[in-house]
Amino acid sequence: MSTTKAVIETRGITKFFHDPVQFKVLNDVNLTLNRGEFVSVTGKSGCGKSTLLYILSTMDTDYDGELFIDSISMKKRNGMELARVRNEKIGFVFQFHYLLPEFTVLRNVMMPGLKLGKYSEEEVEHRAMEHLKTLGIDDQALKRANLLSGGQKQRVAIARALINDPLIIMGDEPTGNLDSKNSTIVFDIFSEIASKKQQSLLIVTHDDDFAKRTDRIIVMDDGKIVI
Repeated sequence: MSTTKAVIETRGITKFFHDPVQFKVLNDVNLTLNRGEFVSVTGKSGCGKSTLLYILSTMDTDYDGELFIDSISMKKRNGMELARVRNEKIGFVFQFHYLLPEFTVLRNVMMPGLKLGKYSEEEVEHRAMEHLKTLGIDDQALKRANLLSGGQKQRVAIARALINDPLIIMGDEPTGNLDSKNSTIVFDIFSEIASKKQQSLLIVTHDDDFAKRTDRIIVMDDGKIVI
C-alpha cells in the first residue's frame, strides 16, 4: 500500500491491561487505512476491537508502538494536541449516539464545529443544515434530539461526525441498536461518504452483512489481526 495515501498507520501497537493482573489485550497490531477506504473490523467479543479503536482515536494513549494519523506521529503529544487532532481529523459514530437531549438536533450537530472554532457560528450552522439535508432529516433540525426515532438519532450523530470535514470516520457498532432497514440506510450513507467525499471509514461491527459490503474486512482474534 502506498503510505502517501495512508490516513492511519500503526506499527506494532501492543496494549496491556493491569487490573487485576497483567493481560495483553493487543499484540503487535499493524494496519493501514487509506484515504476514501471503507473498512470494517470484526471478531468475537473480547478480541480487542474496541480497545484498538480507542487507541486509533487517540483517546487511549497507554500503549506501546507507533500511531500515525495523516502521516504525523501521535507519540509524545500532549492532551491538548490530541484533542485538536480528534476534533479536526476524526469523526465518531457510536452504538449509543450520545446526543444532548436538551438541545435541538441542529445544535447537537453544530457543537464540534463550534468547539473547533475554524468557522464562524453562522457558517457552522449553514454546514450543519447542509449535512442534515444530505441525510434527509433537515425537517427535524429544530426538534429536541430526544424526540427523534433511533434511526433519526443515528443520522444526526453521523451529521455531527461530519461537521468538521474529518479525514476519518470511526464507528463502534453504529448499527448495533438499529433494525435492518435503518442499518441499510446507515451503510449507504457511509458508502457515499467514502466514495464521493473520499473520507475514510473504520467501523467496528458484529454485523456480518454490514462487514461483507465494505471495501475490506479486518478480522481480529485474541488481540491480533488475523486477516
